[in-house]
Amino acid sequence: MEIAVRAARAAGDIVKQDFGKPMRISFKDRVNPVTETDLKAENAILSILREECPTHAIMTEESAQPTRGSEFLWIIDPMDGTTNFTHGYPCVSVSIALHRTDGPLLGVVLDPLHNELFSAERGAGSRMNGDPLRVSAISSLEESLLCTGFPYRLKEEPADNFEIFHTLSLLAQGVRRDGSAALDICYVAAGRFDGFWERGLKPWDTAAGTLILSEAGGRATDYAGGAFHPFLTEIVASNGLIHDEMLRVFG
Repeated sequence: MEIAVRAARAAGDIVKQDFGKPMRISFKDRVNPVTETDLKAENAILSILREECPTHAIMTEESAQPTRGSEFLWIIDPMDGTTNFTHGYPCVSVSIALHRTDGPLLGVVLDPLHNELFSAERGAGSRMNGDPLRVSAISSLEESLLCTGFPYRLKEEPADNFEIFHTLSLLAQGVRRDGSAALDICYVAAGRFDGFWERGLKPWDTAAGTLILSEAGGRATDYAGGAFHPFLTEIVASNGLIHDEMLRVFG
């Protein structure tokens, strides 16, 4: 955990320093941006992990890493919310998770712009800046504040996303779309949101946040209610109390 937190804060310092400044932006595809800040933040994390855990495997969003025959895998997003970052919208995060062959061991999600560090170790609960986290006690969808995100390929595959968004917007008290899945899941863990859903995700979007959610008493599944793991591309995350009600919308 000390290594993960140190790596997250090193990346977060770079994100915070660069936020709001002119930058060079390129695109991995038509609407998926990457900035120099993404790459600098990733290099800061990799430098620490390679020094402290040289035999561990690493999966990160911005670059391919050597395949290693290790039981340990670090799953990294150096800056989740790059589109927000490029527009000066202050909703970005750094996400770092450590998995072993028997499942997740720890997760850290840092919001560097608001100095909020969400963390969890398997079996030891979740915390935000050292204080214990617990999901909300909201038990009905009608009283719930939900959050979602849309995939970068939204224009090619719009139907399901808008249909589900429309349905849940009518059923819930409100729906937000913030643009950082890792942070959104942590907000469910903290009781700020009662539920979250999204399709088109990658392991680095969910690996840390879902452990933090689970350790805070929440629940995560796929759209059909099956067990969630970070290599799935869709997620329904909730406080557990509204989960089945949310799943009926996806059925």
